Amino acid sequence: MATPQPSTAPSVPDRSPDPEQPGPGQPAGSKAYRSQAGRYDRRTDAFRRWRELVVAQLPARPGDAVLDVGCGTGLCLPLLQRKVGPSGTIVGIDASAQMLDVAGARVTEHGWDNVRLLLAPVAQAPIPCIADAALFCAVHDVQQSPAALAHVFDHLRPGAAVAATGGKWPPAWNVALWAWVADLHAPFIHDFTGFDQPWRLLAGFVPDLQVTELGAGAGYLAVGHARGPLDTTQQ
Repeated sequence: MATPQPSTAPSVPDRSPDPEQPGPGQPAGSKAYRSQAGRYDRRTDAFRRWRELVVAQLPARPGDAVLDVGCGTGLCLPLLQRKVGPSGTIVGIDASAQMLDVAGARVTEHGWDNVRLLLAPVAQAPIPCIADAALFCAVHDVQQSPAALAHVFDHLRPGAAVAATGGKWPPAWNVALWAWVADLHAPFIHDFTGFDQPWRLLAGFVPDLQVTELGAGAGYLAVGHARGPLDTTQQ
């Protein structure tokens, strides 16, 4: 299990300088995240099943430390709490102050003293531990940033559990679904680079990554383990 650092601030996000300035691993759609933070939970409720599924597939255990990468309003926090329990640690990272304000309120409401929220672009976040698992839930821009991914995996133990989910382009013949996917995701991502296989860069850090399509090909679930000392796959 991880060796977490002692100091945590469960309800007040730790802030890095200029968190609203775009940087590596920060969603270029951060303006949308700021303006819709209060409505984000309702807007994304249709994808609750995907969130539940990705956390269910993350083999974290009681006492583990988990990185919730791009945690947003903290929708995955209750699910992760059930995994790691009060003896575990959850580090939520997000570049939007407005989103983390909602997450912080959720942490305070539940009295979780094992959650630390970091307000920073993922590539610059002062991650305070070497974690046992990482969750990437609906964070396309982060997954397209080699710097952000490298920073996260620098803070995972070898063989750490990894799970990711999000949107992707559906099959080419399904024109109607393409339009729906584009409309849904455009406000929240920089562009659609890599949207055919959003996990492509992640696979360089997770040699055993297994990908399953969801929602008629409009989404995916990817699970595996961080590279260990015996893995020879190069990034």
